[in-house]
Amino acid sequence: MKGKANAMRILDAAGLPYDTHAYNPSDGKIDGLSAAEKIGKSADIVFKTLVTIGANKQIYVFVIPVSDDLDLKKSAKAAGEKKLDMLPVKDIQKYTGYIRGGCSPIGMKKTYPTFLDSRTISRENIIVSAGKIGRQIELKTTDLIEITKAVTEYEIVKG
Repeated sequence: MKGKANAMRILDAAGLPYDTHAYNPSDGKIDGLSAAEKIGKSADIVFKTLVTIGANKQIYVFVIPVSDDLDLKKSAKAAGEKKLDMLPVKDIQKYTGYIRGGCSPIGMKKTYPTFLDSRTISRENIIVSAGKIGRQIELKTTDLIEITKAVTEYEIVKG
């Protein structure tokens, strides 16, 4: 794939190293588990970016392994909200600048409170969307936490 995605430009500007992984999305399989399989990486280090909205219309971003499900109760507690709902797919681009299947936690239209599950910090590297369907970036977990100012104190996945 040609050109750099916005997330890559942001990492370059910050001087943070990363590797890229690309896959062919033409079969329509753009979910996280399919992406992990296509790039030959464990689902434990490939993460998805989920966007939620609170009762006060505040947007929150959660980055979790593609093999896990977000626990909305735990996530609401982490965000200091009574309840969170998943942002409707039709609103993802409006709020983030990204589309479903290509949503990166890096380089959204605005900076939103971002959360990584507390167990994530033990991983050396993490793979997230580069912001375009079919493109992933692998970087140090600590660098992702730094660039997104992510909160890592809470368990936010089911189980």
